[in-house]
Amino acid sequence: MAPLNVLICGGGCAGPSLAFWLARTGHNVTVVERFPSLRDKGAQIDIREQGIQVIKRMGLLDIIRSVRVDEDGMALVDHQNNIKASFMANKTGKGSQSMTSEYEIMRGDLVRVLYNATKDNVKYIFGTTVEHFEQDDDSVTVHFSDGQTGTYDILVGADGQGSRIRRAILPADAPDPIRSTGLYMAYWFVPRTEMDDKVGKVYHAPGSRMVMTRTHAATESQAYFCLVEDSEELRSMPKAPIETQKEFWAQRFQGAGWHTDRLIEGMKTTENFYCQQVVQVRTDTWSKGRVVLLADAAHCPSPVTAMGTTSAFIGAYVLAGEINKNTQDLPQAFANYDKTLRPFVNEIQNFYPSLIRLGFPKTAFGIALFHFLARIMSFFLTPYLISILTPDERAGWQLPDYDLPDQTSSTN
Repeated sequence: MAPLNVLICGGGCAGPSLAFWLARTGHNVTVVERFPSLRDKGAQIDIREQGIQVIKRMGLLDIIRSVRVDEDGMALVDHQNNIKASFMANKTGKGSQSMTSEYEIMRGDLVRVLYNATKDNVKYIFGTTVEHFEQDDDSVTVHFSDGQTGTYDILVGADGQGSRIRRAILPADAPDPIRSTGLYMAYWFVPRTEMDDKVGKVYHAPGSRMVMTRTHAATESQAYFCLVEDSEELRSMPKAPIETQKEFWAQRFQGAGWHTDRLIEGMKTTENFYCQQVVQVRTDTWSKGRVVLLADAAHCPSPVTAMGTTSAFIGAYVLAGEINKNTQDLPQAFANYDKTLRPFVNEIQNFYPSLIRLGFPKTAFGIALFHFLARIMSFFLTPYLISILTPDERAGWQLPDYDLPDQTSSTN
């Protein structure tokens, strides 16, 4: 088969994952990233279920193990740091993952792993992005933000939940693909202290507020503030200046108890701060002509599902497999990609946002009740029981086999 010229817009995790497979099967792949350098920052993410099968087939399991976060589990604590319930990681290699995956990793480390695995046979262009494009039956002409143009066989939108590529291909009468969960989140890094160990901590405060800490390095920990609220002020906050965002979150969590004052102090000086509205992306349109969407641009499941990174790896694998099966009929390739992957996506997106509020009690009594129920649940969600009673695969969805270079034998 003649190699295809493929442009991927987005250099996070999904885009380079797709580039990995396409370049190894002989295609000419270019990745453009709007940031001026590799965007190797971000919070702790994880890989689960069928996503673990994909990284095994990529031959990246050992290197991901070498840089993963050594987290033993998560614990719910009260204002005196007493543990009310704990959920330990299932590190048996069997069954599904618990709140902590066996493969926890900092986003920046995973981005570097993927970049190093692809940089020798994929062209990366930083500091530019797709401004607009036109397509016909034979090609896609792309106009870049730096004034350059290029012609490609495929344009892939891996540009995240706010995808401009998606906006360009959706029908004019399509419903808004962004579905709010009512949850907002801010996270940043703080200096590590003695209270920061290998178990992540979750603390609830009245007013539907949640604080979480996780530790990933000898000198640093992560801090998260989460809030369930529907107000215009909060909806506008992710686009506000960083200092305005910090002031907002500090004010909302001041005096919340536990160790929030320390975290707020760390927020003031951190250079790694991010605020976001937690959303899902749902659309019936994953492709149009020679343009196709990938991962969050097509089907962001939201961080509360813990399946965003996993679905990105799986989606990249399925899309690459279908492209290689149908290089002469790309519309068919994209139709097969949709047909194969959508049942899995529908399953991981299948939750009611209103249920999120149950995890964010408004009152002290509600928090106590939540802790009581979580403690009961923790007795049944032990790593041993998870390993023997739960399947490795989500929703019984089988990862397809494609004629792609399988590196499973080179890893454990």
